Amino acid sequence: MSDPLTIIEYMISSSASVLDKPVSFISGIACDTDDPMLMPVEHLEARICELAGHIAAASCRYLLLIADFDAREGWAAWDMPSCAAWLAWKCQVAPGTAREQVRVARALKGLPVIRAEFAAGRFSYSKVRALTRIATPDTETDLAEMAECMTAGQLERFAEAHRKVTRDQDAAPPRQPRLAWRVNEDGTITFNATLRPEDGAAVLKALRAAVSDHEAEDLPGALAEVCASHLRGKIATADNPDVYQVIIHAGAAAITAGDPSGDVSAETSEPRLPITHPAREDRCHVEDGPVLSPVALQYIGCNATISTMVHDADGAILAVGRRGRKAPAALRRAILERDRHRCRFPGCESRKVDLHHIRYWSHGGETSLRNMTSLCKRHHKLIHDKGYIITPAGDFCTPKGDRIPPSPALPEADGDITTSHNATVVYHTIVPPHSGERLDLHEAIRVSFHNAEVNALRRSA
Repeated sequence: MSDPLTIIEYMISSSASVLDKPVSFISGIACDTDDPMLMPVEHLEARICELAGHIAAASCRYLLLIADFDAREGWAAWDMPSCAAWLAWKCQVAPGTAREQVRVARALKGLPVIRAEFAAGRFSYSKVRALTRIATPDTETDLAEMAECMTAGQLERFAEAHRKVTRDQDAAPPRQPRLAWRVNEDGTITFNATLRPEDGAAVLKALRAAVSDHEAEDLPGALAEVCASHLRGKIATADNPDVYQVIIHAGAAAITAGDPSGDVSAETSEPRLPITHPAREDRCHVEDGPVLSPVALQYIGCNATISTMVHDADGAILAVGRRGRKAPAALRRAILERDRHRCRFPGCESRKVDLHHIRYWSHGGETSLRNMTSLCKRHHKLIHDKGYIITPAGDFCTPKGDRIPPSPALPEADGDITTSHNATVVYHTIVPPHSGERLDLHEAIRVSFHNAEVNALRRSA
């Protein structure tokens, strides 16, 4: 038998699949075993790379099916607002991931060169996702050739730089107004706003007017005061004051903390419960938002309206509010908290919701916690128009009575992943040549735009 190292080198350099090569022993260990712990590491590496190629080819097939399903609006049969919403519900994909997959699927239809590389298992989904952000039918050939030698990480950097240069060259109109925010780990909130010149000037004028002489640099405080003043003006005449109120959920222990007259000796909930859990007597947080300190709560509580909501030991709401056709503020808050401030229709995550009587008011249904649920405007209308059924337990059913699961179970796999595509994949199919070398980003961008200019001149000649 030849030296084991020779066999390993032959396996790595061969163009045939390692999995198909009838090698009996390497370093005295059998190679045809399915137990990864018994495989030589070289054989295990080859299997991983080959499977990655199959996953890429199968992912291409998966996205092309999504593109066809989206084009034919198959998702509309489930009363979903979009293909991404259907994908998130039916295929257990995170909403953000679902939107990105639909975007890539749509882009692939018009990019035959990139689609071919993807379908052959030579480009991973990560590479294709980056390429579809910048490629056009006129530039995809050159971009695919450049991407071949890059790692997925390098290609992400290249695509981002390419988009930046394209935006700078296009002399596009001013940036669109936008407002974004994020809640930081310490509970503070960071805002990022882009406004039109005239709107930005108005905001700055309001902030400067709100700043007192002795706090000339407190623009964040001025922003909070301007917003609070606006809300106070709206609450007095609003049909639903909750729209204009900042609501804080606080347990008895949090409210009485530091208060000599308060009884804080009672046992609180199990410490394993999240700090925002309704059963925690020491919970204190903005509704659907960050946690507040007891000190901040007591300051706010000096001028706040307090509404009670009774929970049992598991956090379920036992009693709240009064009765009437229109849900009072206390009942509305209880329903929204129970429903996590989101539409309850399966697959929908909308936060703009109405309150709906499960048993209609006209049919004797009461305005109560157990008989009301949260629905976005779209699904609220569908419930009334199409006759969807909501059971007392909160399950949704079709007009025929078939239950709609909140998260459908995926079917069991009925075959090998290698049968889900037509590509010929071996262990080195997905491994890019010369990958891992340092990327000269400036040179790559220069070459990319130079090639695009040359090709444009050829087409116009």
